[in-house]
Amino acid sequence: MPALIRTRRLLFTSGLIAAVLATAGPAYAEKGFGGADGETQEADAGKDGTVSVTVGGVVFDRSKNGSGNSAGALTSSTSWSPPPCWYAPKYTPDQLKKYLEPTWEAGSTGYEWDAEQRDRYVNGHPYKDFNKDKAGEGYFWDSFVNKDFPPGWDSCEEPIFWVDQGDPPPANIENAVTPKVLAELAYAEIRVPGTKVTLAPANQTKVNLPTWAWLDAADFKPVSVTASVPVIGVTATATARPTSLRIEPGTKDAETYPASGVCPIDNGRIGEPYAKGKADRTPPCGVRYLRSSGNGTYPLQATVTWEIDWTGSGGAGGDLPDGAFGATQDVVVQEIQAVNR
Repeated sequence: MPALIRTRRLLFTSGLIAAVLATAGPAYAEKGFGGADGETQEADAGKDGTVSVTVGGVVFDRSKNGSGNSAGALTSSTSWSPPPCWYAPKYTPDQLKKYLEPTWEAGSTGYEWDAEQRDRYVNGHPYKDFNKDKAGEGYFWDSFVNKDFPPGWDSCEEPIFWVDQGDPPPANIENAVTPKVLAELAYAEIRVPGTKVTLAPANQTKVNLPTWAWLDAADFKPVSVTASVPVIGVTATATARPTSLRIEPGTKDAETYPASGVCPIDNGRIGEPYAKGKADRTPPCGVRYLRSSGNGTYPLQATVTWEIDWTGSGGAGGDLPDGAFGATQDVVVQEIQAVNR
């Protein structure tokens, strides 16, 4: 019996998601989760990057996020990943009634399922008449799904449940929104600047000639995203801070500066811009190619590591796994031409 109920729950949820995707507009796709009361939610995406939704769900404030065409999402340095689905307030008693009764009348989920649902939400096992006597004192919570449908997106199988206003969600329900879960969701929304490094020489370098590498210090400052559920007053902010740049030359015939290839943040900048008079110095961040790239190029990979911490409601806070974001750029390396006289 549990397997049958689980299958019906999955089919029921999948059908809702398919319907939502079929009717969703661009603003809806931006916010990244399923419908709130059996219908598509509207979302307003402000010029500052803030996205707000109607009753229930999570609101993401991206106004302090990284921007630009080359900005991108972080990849965790561990096997950890943000929640693929989560639970948040979704219905008032009247909204849940409006949502479920047409489904039962249609009979699309089968008599047994419908009878169990009526018993749960109408007949008092455990909720009587959709908890109408507690209207204004809490919300029914249900699942939301990451818009990219990562592995595990269908793992939130708990039936819709009630939480009194001011109470935490049941401790045994994984990924029910708390400050920590909101911080993890905010992590997934962080976008950091692109990592194309500036090189000197710029257009092409020479064999055995130190090539300086640096990143624009103005771009590499902390970025953050705040996630909140306004109807229950829970919020969390995840902040990413750049810590280092890793240079991978794209060939074994090269040496990096420093030898580890990892350039730390120094006084808020990564690497040091080349300037006239530095030709005899060793770059604090860079590469020296030992062989020509011939008629091709070497794919230099530049990856920035970002430390992530978070703060949330009630003084909560902590660390999340480091994230990385990188890009590849082509480098032309030529032999130094000797002049014979």
